Amino acid sequence: MAEKLTKAEIEAARTRLYGTMINHNGPDKKIGMGQLYKEVFGRPWHHRINDTRPLRHLITDMRKDGMPVLSDSNGYWLAASSKELNDFFDRRKKHHLKGLNQLARMKKVSLPEYLGQLQLELEGGDE
Repeated sequence: MAEKLTKAEIEAARTRLYGTMINHNGPDKKIGMGQLYKEVFGRPWHHRINDTRPLRHLITDMRKDGMPVLSDSNGYWLAASSKELNDFFDRRKKHHLKGLNQLARMKKVSLPEYLGQLQLELEGGDE
């Protein structure tokens, strides 16, 4: 299992991640997970899922902060254009809608009905 990082280690890793990603604009300059992990943590990963989890969390945080970090099965990069960003949004939306549609079918409800249920759950979670 991956080691637990301290807050200071996480912040240092976040700084290295931002510094590294600035050099990877556009899909032609993408960086693979292995290399990105090595750049951020200074060592190679040993277990693809467990070791890279902290890096994936940092990437999620970057996205939550509004950074246009895009990815595919070959690596990560920063969006170089709005078209590239919109194409990424469309791919992600399609992927997630397929998953939600699958869940709706398993619950034996329509996708719009299931989306309404999810909306109510989200609204109820704010209290």
